[in-house]
Amino acid sequence: MIELKNVSKTYRNGVKALKNVSLFISQGEMVYLTGKSGSGKSTLLKLLYKQEKPSRGSVRVDKQNVGKLNSKDTYKLRREIGIVFQDFKLLASKTVYENVAYALEVLETPEEEIEEKVVEALQTVGLIH
Repeated sequence: MIELKNVSKTYRNGVKALKNVSLFISQGEMVYLTGKSGSGKSTLLKLLYKQEKPSRGSVRVDKQNVGKLNSKDTYKLRREIGIVFQDFKLLASKTVYENVAYALEVLETPEEEIEEKVVEALQTVGLIH
């Protein structure tokens, strides 16, 4: 579950990225975020995984208020959300499979579970080949 209530984000340089945005996404719901360059898409996503803090309003992920989350516990939130960055953040020395598996390996996930999850993820996005 993701919920934004009256969220605004103004950067230090005065750029207003979001103004009074409210949004509710139920668990299991599939949502696409589209818009022109500069419309606030990346800012909204950064608020979800606490790379940015809202200037006003509240951001909740799984009923947890992200803005009130202690900085040292941010990693717990980020383990629960999958983010694919625009510039990919891939490791050039690894295959697609190895890049997807890497985060699970860091979390010391059992090998058979890694294989199952990676194959499922690659099938979901049409990259199994």
